[in-house]
Amino acid sequence: MTIGVERLSTARGAEPLVPDAGERAAVAARIGTPTLIGALALLSLIVVGLDVLTGEDLRLIPLLVVVPALVSVFCTVRQTVAAAAWIMPIVVVSRLVSGGAFWDITSGVCFTVLACALGVGACSLRIRHATEVARLRSAAVALQRQILRPLPVLTDQVLVEGIYAPIEEDRLVGGDIYEVVQSPYGTRVIIGDVQGKGLAAIGAGFAALGAFREAAIREPALTGVVDAVEDAVARHNAFSAQTGEIERFVTALVLGFDGDGRVQAVNCGHLPPRLLHDGVAAPVPLLRTSVPLGMAELSNEARVAEWLDFPSGATLLMFTDGVTEARDTSGAFYPLDARLSSWTRLGARELLDTLHTDLEDFSGGVRRDDIAALTLRRSSSGSRSRPLAVGADARRAAEAFSGR
Repeated sequence: MTIGVERLSTARGAEPLVPDAGERAAVAARIGTPTLIGALALLSLIVVGLDVLTGEDLRLIPLLVVVPALVSVFCTVRQTVAAAAWIMPIVVVSRLVSGGAFWDITSGVCFTVLACALGVGACSLRIRHATEVARLRSAAVALQRQILRPLPVLTDQVLVEGIYAPIEEDRLVGGDIYEVVQSPYGTRVIIGDVQGKGLAAIGAGFAALGAFREAAIREPALTGVVDAVEDAVARHNAFSAQTGEIERFVTALVLGFDGDGRVQAVNCGHLPPRLLHDGVAAPVPLLRTSVPLGMAELSNEARVAEWLDFPSGATLLMFTDGVTEARDTSGAFYPLDARLSSWTRLGARELLDTLHTDLEDFSGGVRRDDIAALTLRRSSSGSRSRPLAVGADARRAAEAFSGR
């Protein structure tokens, strides 16, 4: 029986009582009110002073009518109204003092009022649009979270921990997927990344996940599971083509644990996992990488499962390219292997938390893709394989994952 444990901070099914962070950010002011007041006062003083110095030859005070429009870009409606209320008397009084024909004065005052009103209206429309975008973004992310299983998950063979941090920038919502299924044939695990971003990518990911959940229980062979997911992605692409959407592929790594200390792997164009054991972190050499899901018709080679050893006490780290393709401010890629070499003694949960924090620090909080990572450790309920010989080179733990 599979046990899913969810953190209290992300209780599913609960309706949010307050706007989420995206909506709050959409309506928040980018300039504080004290700063705005000081800037308005200083600007008004400078413009009025220059207007007095230039005299009748060059009237600068009427140019202040553009201030509410500028404020509307960075501030709230209330702040924009305050800026308009500040600027309007200055411009109107200046226009009255300067004199002139009645219609000239009237048109000048009306233009000032209209310009201030347009600034307030533009601010209101900007905030409304930003709020709607934030809600759509939040809905897409919520959809992703509802599709994916909450972690950790404990099965008869493995304990799976994970982190999932979706990107939340308009159409850039990504399509990372993962799933853990306890089946009559052992535990099946998939992690994948859908080509492209947006709701269409989520749809392709959902098609792959739905097929995997069903096939993982039905198919005795791991390659049969992968073939079923391939068919589902192909059908989804056919439907997408009929509706005008582009076809998408899914890179995926599918594992099968049978409880005997060995694991099957079918790699469909995905990043190889990392093995952490005996103080060593090393990439797992997968020798039979096939094309991504949805592209089988482009290859004449059938997908093949590799048998790999899973040493007792080892941690297997699976991840998407949101980890390896994270960049710092200089454009350098995240050095995953170098970081993992100093984290080999960490527990699974601590490893994931450390990785997530380090990624945020490395990229300065700017992410361009989803981040999904899973750690897998043999559960105490599973069968144990022969332990590695005492005193053996730690590198053998990583090499145990090479194809045999």
